[in-house]
Amino acid sequence: MTEAERTRNEKLGQKIVKALERRHFEAYYCTSKEEAKKKALELIPEDHVISWGGSETLSQIGLLQELRRGEYKVIDRDRAKTPEERTRLMREALLADTYLGSGNAVSEDGQIVNIDGNGNRVAAMTYGPTNVILVIGLNKVAATAEDALRRARHLAAPTNAQRFLPDTPCAKTGSCGDCVAKDCICAYISIIRLCRPAGKIKVILVGEPLGF
Repeated sequence: MTEAERTRNEKLGQKIVKALERRHFEAYYCTSKEEAKKKALELIPEDHVISWGGSETLSQIGLLQELRRGEYKVIDRDRAKTPEERTRLMREALLADTYLGSGNAVSEDGQIVNIDGNGNRVAAMTYGPTNVILVIGLNKVAATAEDALRRARHLAAPTNAQRFLPDTPCAKTGSCGDCVAKDCICAYISIIRLCRPAGKIKVILVGEPLGF
């Protein structure tokens, strides 16, 4: 990354931090993945039960690896031995104390867009856990809320579909087909335009590309 890119990211990150704070989020800007992981760990109270949804971003910054090997109390669906146990753990995660995730897009005026196939991620971000921490790379910034929704549907979702290969148009073509397929990973769309109660959702913006 060039010095010009770093400077631009810093300025954009601080602009979005102010926009998020105006919408009652607690927001931070970190220049690197390492700094973002450290900040996320600082925001988790020691006595909290922690869980998370599917997120490449959390893996890329090393946060999940740290939680799995540390002395943390976690609800980890990836440790399930059966599909039924996995579903049970996903339901339990809705009442974790701290929930970790990312965003499919964030607008420059501080609105966060997420698309979900099962609804577990968007549900936990909006209600249940009392402490929500979202780590979002600046590659997910869009100019407006409409642009953020477009990014989520036409870039993030078709890319994520390649991880799971559902029976959907985007898995086959790489492009959103606005489908109503049974396997559609765009069943639930969330736009978080305000944080309520104030400060419940902490957003860590990162000056590096992360996730999809």
